[in-house]
Amino acid sequence: MAALALATGVLAGCRATLELSPDDSAVVLARHSIAGDDPAEPGPLSVRRLYYGSGTDKNRVEYRDSVSIVTGTVDASKLVDLGASANERNGYWGFSPDSFPINGRVWYPDGEGPFPVVLIVHGNHNMRDFSDPGYGYLGELLASRGYILTSVDMNFINGGIRGENDGRGWLLLEHLRAWKGFNEDPDSPFFGKADLDRVALIGHSRGGEAVGHAAAFNRLRYYPDDASLTFDFGFGVRSVIAIAPVDGQYLPTDRPVPVEDVNYLVFHGSHDGDVTSFHGLRQWSRVTYTEPSDLFKSAVYVYRANHGQWNSVWGPHDNGPRSPRILDLEQLIPEEDQRRFGEVYVSAFLDATLKGAKQYLPMFRDHRVAADWLPKTMYFNQFQSASFRPLADFEGDIDITTGSRAGVTLAGDSLANWRESDLKLRSQNRANTSASQQNQAVWLGWNRRYRGHTEGDELGRPASYEIRLSEQAVRELELSDASALEFRLGPSDDEPRPRVRDGEAEGGGERSGDRDRAARVEDSDRPDRAAPKPPIDLSVEIEDAHGQRASLAVGDYGVLRRPLTMSILRRRDREEERFPQQWELVLQSFSIPLRDFAAANPALDVMNPRAVRFVFDRAEVGTVALDDVGFAETYPAFFTETERARSNSR
Repeated sequence: MAALALATGVLAGCRATLELSPDDSAVVLARHSIAGDDPAEPGPLSVRRLYYGSGTDKNRVEYRDSVSIVTGTVDASKLVDLGASANERNGYWGFSPDSFPINGRVWYPDGEGPFPVVLIVHGNHNMRDFSDPGYGYLGELLASRGYILTSVDMNFINGGIRGENDGRGWLLLEHLRAWKGFNEDPDSPFFGKADLDRVALIGHSRGGEAVGHAAAFNRLRYYPDDASLTFDFGFGVRSVIAIAPVDGQYLPTDRPVPVEDVNYLVFHGSHDGDVTSFHGLRQWSRVTYTEPSDLFKSAVYVYRANHGQWNSVWGPHDNGPRSPRILDLEQLIPEEDQRRFGEVYVSAFLDATLKGAKQYLPMFRDHRVAADWLPKTMYFNQFQSASFRPLADFEGDIDITTGSRAGVTLAGDSLANWRESDLKLRSQNRANTSASQQNQAVWLGWNRRYRGHTEGDELGRPASYEIRLSEQAVRELELSDASALEFRLGPSDDEPRPRVRDGEAEGGGERSGDRDRAARVEDSDRPDRAAPKPPIDLSVEIEDAHGQRASLAVGDYGVLRRPLTMSILRRRDREEERFPQQWELVLQSFSIPLRDFAAANPALDVMNPRAVRFVFDRAEVGTVALDDVGFAETYPAFFTETERARSNSR
């Protein structure tokens, strides 16, 4: 998708024009199809507020003079090392890691309960510019809708230290331990009101990484880096939300932290001036499910959202006081819009995963169904449920002809480019030098035009990519009327060169051949992103054991966008120097009910597919990344909303 230059003037000779991709939200968000209440609207319950904490905090008056519940301290010295700044920090705070306080500000419903418990934790920031008040907008909303929300104070490990994210995760679980005490104490205002079997953890920035660590530690018996520290948590953590998270700051045994069997939501802004790539996609890929269930994971990429506007204290200044001089703040959506998105998705996710409100489930697969609730900007969705059975996830080996289960083979026809490789992020993480998404995909390029021929001339047959299934593989999938074909896909701007005709050598001589050949993509052939490019679409086809086929347009089931343009710095020369590309490839999830293929060809035995085929017949030239092709069982509500939203895609 071409970048649209919006002239805003040049300031002091160093400011370039504002560059944004054309906004298609007026079309994509034209129809709303979820039946139900707006999850960002306040609920019927009155909201009450209180603080718990040490009662002795020298810098935080609320945790000194206003605590309703006095809490003890915890020893985090095996998890948090203050390094050379220890004396200064300990002097400022009045305590050291062996006596960290358990401080929290609570919003809760005025009612009998019990209510689900939600903890939210901030990320790194100036430790003297306290971050925990910045989620009050979520506290007010969620408490009115029947949740107890605590914004956890971890300002005392903010500032210039590193390697403390395991400590942040552990501290969250120590807060849950405190909540267990509140719930069991007859003298506590929360006696019997906290449902610790329905717990959600929310984290922002470093806190967004820490909630994954907390979910992992919650299941472990020992601290991975020092088994002399034992764990005995085991709380009912069902749901985890990561907001613009970092990833890889804490690597136990030099490996990323795995997360199992929780509902997981992550969202990130394209114009994040702090965590400048969607590093949460790594954690999203690592969330796994040990058996089929109703659990799911979802990721949302929000165009023109930044890092700090998710927290009302941080605001638009991702680089602190220097932001107006360094960052191009005019690119951002308004703060109220960004937080509105947070309210919609956080509230709906908690209702869906902690209260069984299934009417909200479709928006985690396809944001278009929630059009009336969302700010008018552009979004990408990724979704996968615990029932997903992969045919090809491109992670297992280096043989490009083998799928992810026995009896599945892969083949390409007339492709200009066919390779399996890592998906890349726009920038590397400060905590980890890799710019990898830590996820493999297959890259498929095609060009139907013959070299030397102009537009309007003959085109070669469409290229295709085929996944074949044996009879045994189909049997093991256990398909049903509720099954859907699912995959993630994203177009790039790469355009392979035109094809070489049969019998024609690339250098002009003759070369025999029995099918179309295509030239490789060369660096010199990569297009200029400033040049407009046509839209990308393709077909997906199922063939059964008798050769019956049905084909559907992928674009009828979601938005196929090229990568969106982004430039977060005011000076474009520095932008290009710092970032190798002014865009980030985020794949989009697609889910196509098998019954739609059956409707397209009633003779098709859709419960006995022998091939799934991606056919590049709707665009003359293009390249796409394809990942996680498989089948899943899903809620009927997903199908209903997908069918209603189908016309939104154009």
